[in-house]
Amino acid sequence: MNSRMKLHTVALAAAGLLIVAVVRAQSPAPSPAPGKVGVINIRGAIGSTAEGKQAQAELQSQFAPRQTEIENMNKQINDLRQRLAACEGKCSQDEIQRLTAQGQRLTTQFDRKNNELQEDSNAALGEVIDRIGRKMVDVLDRYARENGYTVVLDSSTPNTPILFSSPQIDVTQDIVRLYDQAYPVKGGAPAQQKPPAAKPAPNTTPTKP
Repeated sequence: MNSRMKLHTVALAAAGLLIVAVVRAQSPAPSPAPGKVGVINIRGAIGSTAEGKQAQAELQSQFAPRQTEIENMNKQINDLRQRLAACEGKCSQDEIQRLTAQGQRLTTQFDRKNNELQEDSNAALGEVIDRIGRKMVDVLDRYARENGYTVVLDSSTPNTPILFSSPQIDVTQDIVRLYDQAYPVKGGAPAQQKPPAAKPAPNTTPTKP
């Protein structure tokens, strides 16, 4: 897997994790006071957690040998093309046919291996995103209920077009911090069953997305 392969660039729709989190009111008051509106970048949040960064590094290491193999095959194909170009008017027809057939075989292998790598790496990334995303929803739900949010919108998906939002209502970093506390990576403190108590969010005026 190459370095361009980042968790936050994966289409979360495939993993069922594009979130528009409508948070339940804590009590069914007859005339509830207006709640707060928050915004979160779920894609960025998943990739920014310690668990997300660790998973990304592990996947890069896991797929690195296959990526190197594909890069080497691509180099061989380019070398054959250069040899064919140099053969023009100099090599026999048999030699040109041999180089052409060799290039075609390598190209077929390259396409197959490259497609398999993309499918396998996307599947592995989907599993990581699903695992982190489901736990992050729990963190977000508790945070929103404890801090009086009526709705939290996901700014990372085109399905939730947000033309403007104040940075004061962005809860992405708060959720990343709480997630890392609740689910530390290996070597840290034991993971907790429930997210810790959330730090009160800044008192902001409700805003429509």
